Amino acid sequence: MKRVVDSGVRFYLILVLIFLYLPILVMALFAFNKSPLYALPLEFDFIWFRALAENDKLLRAGLNSVLIALANTVIATSLGTMAAVAFGRYTFRGKTLLQALLFPPIAIPWLVIGTAMLFFFFWVAKMMGVPFMARGLHTILLGHVALSLPYVIFVVGARLNDYPKALEEAAATLGATPWLVFCRISVPILAPSVVAAALFAFAVSFDQFVISYFLAPPGVTTLPVEIYTSIRKGFTPEINAISTIIIVISMGLMLIVARFYRFGGERSGDE
Repeated sequence: MKRVVDSGVRFYLILVLIFLYLPILVMALFAFNKSPLYALPLEFDFIWFRALAENDKLLRAGLNSVLIALANTVIATSLGTMAAVAFGRYTFRGKTLLQALLFPPIAIPWLVIGTAMLFFFFWVAKMMGVPFMARGLHTILLGHVALSLPYVIFVVGARLNDYPKALEEAAATLGATPWLVFCRISVPILAPSVVAAALFAFAVSFDQFVISYFLAPPGVTTLPVEIYTSIRKGFTPEINAISTIIIVISMGLMLIVARFYRFGGERSGDE
């Protein structure tokens, strides 16, 4: 009976993996197909990658997405890590309420959040008398940071739940300065969770469509918005090409991170 259950679970997992990765594989294959109409059999060619290199609009949107995602990763990871440490180590008035307020940005549909941010930035711009401040890359970045912060706080906070405070106390007892304790003990222990939180922040920002769509000014778009606009006009295999590049880069990044860190938070080299 146990063997039957194990076989059933294994078969189910295989089906889930096929369901997740088969569409991605098909999309990547057709990025190398010469036919613009996805005709079969597949004729291997790099024509759509060459076309992508000449598509300034799509490349500019991709560059905007990368720059916003990188800036969001730095800001959200820094602020979120400090907030997680504050929640994990200190007790203050209103702490429970602030922690509860971290859930709505995740639970509320992004369509509602995007609409609220659009009205908010227009109101701020009107109050300041600067209309162009209502929409732009800066407002998109602020929106992405607001959405990414809860993820960073939860990921880093989960590591702080079982943080070995005795190590810091032992180091302080042996004469280590607070800065030395932070650099030699706190940082190595929190590093895996901070890296994971940074990856979450980058993914949330780079993949964000709704906030970018509402807050992008005319003539300025991010990659998800530009892909949506292109699909409305007529699907082109150039989208397959840039999606394949993104998949290769992101999977490579994940493999590099997995090579140096375990999900449990310990470096794989320590095994």
